[in-house]
Amino acid sequence: MTLPRVLLVDDHRIVTEGLKNLLAAEFELAGVVADGHTMVEAARTLLPAAIVADISMPVLNGIEALEILRKDGLKIPVVFLTMHREINYARRALEAGAAGYVLKHAAPEELVQAVRAALDGGVFVSPA
Repeated sequence: MTLPRVLLVDDHRIVTEGLKNLLAAEFELAGVVADGHTMVEAARTLLPAAIVADISMPVLNGIEALEILRKDGLKIPVVFLTMHREINYARRALEAGAAGYVLKHAAPEELVQAVRAALDGGVFVSPA
């Protein structure tokens, strides 16, 4: 059985290392990058099934990177894993085409649920 390939995007290495372990049972790691610009490049070349990305990153933030992907016609679902609890961030992410919005303080299972929902064509937003 082939596992869906997921690209991880976060500028904190400890976060991406933890995410690798969390997602390993259900998803294959397509790659790890640390900023929005590299996210766009990696998405174009690796064509992952989904992307799990932070919003606040150097060079280009995650929402801006998602907007570029959509302008390029890439429909790869993006789930944001973020510390931003403010509704304005969630609204902007969803308007840009995000398939998920999960808070970093949420239970780990929420991220797995969000990626599954994104791969099934749905949208997941942390209840908090």
